[in-house]
Amino acid sequence: MSLIAKTYYDTPIGTVELVANEVGISSVKFTDYPTYEVTPSHEHLLQCIEQLDEYFEGKRNHFTVLLDLKGTDFQRKVWRALMQIPLGTTQTYLEIAKKVQSPNAVRAVGNACGRNPVWLLVPCHRVIGSNGKLTGIAGGLKRKRWLLQHEWGVLHGKQAVLF
Repeated sequence: MSLIAKTYYDTPIGTVELVANEVGISSVKFTDYPTYEVTPSHEHLLQCIEQLDEYFEGKRNHFTVLLDLKGTDFQRKVWRALMQIPLGTTQTYLEIAKKVQSPNAVRAVGNACGRNPVWLLVPCHRVIGSNGKLTGIAGGLKRKRWLLQHEWGVLHGKQAVLF
């Protein structure tokens, strides 16, 4: 698939670059050097921006925008499992490994999370260590903590201090 459209979206935790093609959203990544497209016209970008707005306003629990996820079979299996983690909850890497029927592949699950091209739409921030502590994420632990606190607040009516 070739690149069709790209735009930037300002979140409460930084600016992200959104990339879409014919299939759907193919990349969501933080950037320090955006070159803004003020009025994106691509349907997948418009839908993604609408859903991100709703998420950050506390009005959306999951994303339905079409995705174009490129990865190995195992990575895609992990990413599908991540999409099943409910808003405001967490699961461990071991729990995800068991869900994808690879209980000894905890590190591989971590690697799949690290290669997630759409980090927020496929919520790898909801995965924590078996000891209950936050572990790495491409956007950094500060952003992961913020997202988990935001989601907990959406469910419970207030922003929380977790982790």
